[in-house]
Amino acid sequence: MSGNELRKKFLDFFASKNHLVLSSFPLVPENDPSLLLIGAGMAPFKPFFTGKMKPPHVRISTSQKCVRTGDIENVGRTARHHTFFEMLGNFSFGDYFKKEAITWAWEFLTEHLQMPEDKLWVTIHPKDNEAFAIWRNDIGIPEERIIRMEDNFWEIGPGPCGPCSEIYIDLGDERGCGKDNCGVGCNCDRFLEIWNLVFTQYDRDEDGNYTPLAKKNIDTGAGLERIASVLQNKNSNFETDLLFPIIEHTAKVAGIVYGQSAKTDVSLKVIADHGRSMAVMIGDGILPSNEGRGYVLRRIIRRAVRHGRLMGIEKTFLVDIVDVVTGIFAQAWPDFAEKGEYIKKVIRQEEERFQTTLAQGMELLNGHIERLAQTGGKVLDGAVAFQLYDTFGFPWELTLEILAEHNLELDKQAFDRAMNEQRERARAARQANEERVIIPDLSGLNTEQFIRDESTTQANIVLLWKDGKVVEEVHDDDNVAIILDVTPFYAESGGQVGDSGLFTGPLGKVEIMTAKKLPDGTIYHLGRVSEGTLKTGDTVSTEIDWKKRSHITRNHTATHLLQAALRKVLGDHVNQAGSMVTPERLRFDFTHFAPVTQEQLAEVEMLVNREVLANNQVEKMETTQDKAKEMGATALFGEKYGDIVRVVRIADFSKELCGGSHVASTGEIGIFKISSEAGIGSGVRRIEAVTGFGALEYINSRETLLLTAANLLKTRPEEILPRLDGVLNSVKELEHELALLKTKLAKGEVQNLLDKVQTIQNVRVVIGAVAVNDADGLRSVADMIREQLGSGVVGLSAVIGDKVNFVVMATKDVIARGIHAGNIVKAAASAAGGGGGGRPDMAQAGAKQPEKAGVALEAMLNIIKQQLG
Repeated sequence: MSGNELRKKFLDFFASKNHLVLSSFPLVPENDPSLLLIGAGMAPFKPFFTGKMKPPHVRISTSQKCVRTGDIENVGRTARHHTFFEMLGNFSFGDYFKKEAITWAWEFLTEHLQMPEDKLWVTIHPKDNEAFAIWRNDIGIPEERIIRMEDNFWEIGPGPCGPCSEIYIDLGDERGCGKDNCGVGCNCDRFLEIWNLVFTQYDRDEDGNYTPLAKKNIDTGAGLERIASVLQNKNSNFETDLLFPIIEHTAKVAGIVYGQSAKTDVSLKVIADHGRSMAVMIGDGILPSNEGRGYVLRRIIRRAVRHGRLMGIEKTFLVDIVDVVTGIFAQAWPDFAEKGEYIKKVIRQEEERFQTTLAQGMELLNGHIERLAQTGGKVLDGAVAFQLYDTFGFPWELTLEILAEHNLELDKQAFDRAMNEQRERARAARQANEERVIIPDLSGLNTEQFIRDESTTQANIVLLWKDGKVVEEVHDDDNVAIILDVTPFYAESGGQVGDSGLFTGPLGKVEIMTAKKLPDGTIYHLGRVSEGTLKTGDTVSTEIDWKKRSHITRNHTATHLLQAALRKVLGDHVNQAGSMVTPERLRFDFTHFAPVTQEQLAEVEMLVNREVLANNQVEKMETTQDKAKEMGATALFGEKYGDIVRVVRIADFSKELCGGSHVASTGEIGIFKISSEAGIGSGVRRIEAVTGFGALEYINSRETLLLTAANLLKTRPEEILPRLDGVLNSVKELEHELALLKTKLAKGEVQNLLDKVQTIQNVRVVIGAVAVNDADGLRSVADMIREQLGSGVVGLSAVIGDKVNFVVMATKDVIARGIHAGNIVKAAASAAGGGGGGRPDMAQAGAKQPEKAGVALEAMLNIIKQQLG
């Protein structure tokens, strides 16, 4: 059974058990800053497990994309570890419980996958006699194949938790360790866990007390890759059809054969795993960066490159893996292949950038190795290796190998300490985020009855909360969150900021700053009580700030026009990578791999304004997702949509899926003006623009700037360019005259120094201090002296500002005598509290103690004498 067939069979099975089958959520968690990436099938459903929110259905099933990197070092070295994997899951939110979950898991494995019953074992928590009775009496598993294990309890701090039951399959003696006590829980590959059923039946408080939940839940997880390896009779997940095509492709590129070398097999497996991870992460809108999930992606890409180099692949090779990955997932995610070219561009750029990083890292590491050689050291400080790894992205495994080539070691304990400190900082940051994610308990409310209706002017307060706690009333100056039974306010979504306005009750008023959405779609309003008191149940009048809304709608519709214009001017590869629509401006992030030229920006601006002046109607219609796709509507990159979507269409120019606020016709935008364009990341550009009165203010400010410049140049605005050209020519002439004067002065400096030439071991040496303005001037003087010497060594110092700079140059013949400019300048800089180095023929350095410049020149002379013997 193929991986695709297995996935479909699982989802079809639970659909037959009245489960709502949902497509995989994106890897980027929505409304949950406590998570960097989705790492488990249950992660998108956290608010439903707590009972604070009502799920769209009490039974749900998914095949969820997951990324975990906690055990990244084990990837490729074991049969089961992955950074990316798919988690098959079925979930119950207060509906069925242990009996159904256990029965259906057994039915699917034994009847639909035809796994032999006598090879299946289960584990339970020692105190979970209820699960034991179901497995023993209802399923009929012999008691000796039901193992009680203490760690069969799932909990992550306070909150819902409970015992779990795991299903293992015995893969046979030949896969075991051969020990007499080999059994379930052994570290060998004989007994493989293929299913985990979590029974969340308790609520743990901060003090560690466990209270039974009123509504118990089921959270199950079954690894798609693991079950596929069993059904396909493979020794590891990597040999299944979900991964092996990537291994075959990479082996061909490397010119090797899988299975012939344990070392190259590890690299092939790492590349196969990381190839899937990087493609899926980029497909979900993640881009390489130096922090957060972008850092995770960058690390995965660079580890893959590193393992390619271990097999002798020096050229860029990851791009071609994308086609293999999209082929594997074409059936599961039909739209994934459409992003293939974009994914390739991101990977190509990152892989090429890493080549530069490797060169920089090698230079830094070689410097540390050289210092160890000079001092007789044999162990590189772990903190140094961690800096190379963390700051420069230089793989620590590569550091180990290079050190070994020089008979050196790494202080791995110090490296691990630095790594653990970083993990603790990240964990603390996540915990701080978790503390900020405060979701009220909505279990007592029928949130399905809460609606958004732009025409409403009155509503009832159904929930108030402040400081994360539900309250019955709020008073003057309280910061509060409010849920109404009906609201006209638009909630922040899709880059558009939420509405602001005013709620007025019988005894008080609240200034609403913004409106937001909870994970289940419930709209809540954030505000401050400006006067009086409001209570739960109060009827309030709702007033939107329509002036602010009109500015927002202009900017939002203009954003749609901007995206369409960019695709026409730059190409269809342009995709939205983020946006922000506020009353003051619009910001649009998009995929493009080069700066947008001024000519292209002008063309984009002209296209948008042409549509504005055409005053085309802005149509909003609801239709099915399939119908919207047939219409050619553009979807937001990485966004998850329901079956019914809203399409915003502007003539034949723009069609997008969008639930935001828009003008009725494009003429309301008034005017569109781009204020800036810049790169913000790997393959991502950002345009900021203004419309309406904002555009008028922007143009007026530019006109004022122009008039001010004209006044300073004592000319009229239309004469600024020729006048400026004349000023620049005058400046150029003055700079030329200044350069001639500097050259004369430099020649004088050169002659003074040549008059003091020394001869050491038949080598001519010039050592001295010069007066120059910058490091370029210092190098220029040294060049002139070396040229006139013909053969010899030049060592100079110059005090520039509050520092002292050094330069040393040597001719080829004296280098053969043992002269090394890099070591000479290093000694000089060290004497003045600095550092540096360089090549044997030329080196420069800087120091922070200019008062020691004379001492530094003496040190320079002494090193020259030592080198010449």
